[in-house]
Amino acid sequence: MSEARRRAWDPGNPERLFTISDDASPVQHKGPLDLVTLIVTRSVPDSGLQPEQAAILRMCDYPLSVAEISAYLTLPVSTLLVLLDELVAREQVEARPPVPAAALPDIQLLEAVMHGLQNL
Repeated sequence: MSEARRRAWDPGNPERLFTISDDASPVQHKGPLDLVTLIVTRSVPDSGLQPEQAAILRMCDYPLSVAEISAYLTLPVSTLLVLLDELVAREQVEARPPVPAAALPDIQLLEAVMHGLQNL
């Protein structure tokens, strides 16, 4: 196999992961992002963004989880978190905690309502 063919760009090639973010401005996100954090766009893509960041802004018109964005863009979560940290720091996206699951109803209350309805 020739050197040029072996070095051809491969979507799974980890070398590209180091060049995807802007190292000139280190970003410190205020809160941790995890797989279930919801991301929502707050601005339109501008010309100075990485293509992946512009894709994030276009796809997050409605809340998407970090895991969903990672799957849609076929990017590793670790790489996506760097991109999202930069977008959050620039206030181009908003990171929201996931919607909590509804609390389980009180069984005693449900039984009391059921008995009250049966007595009618």
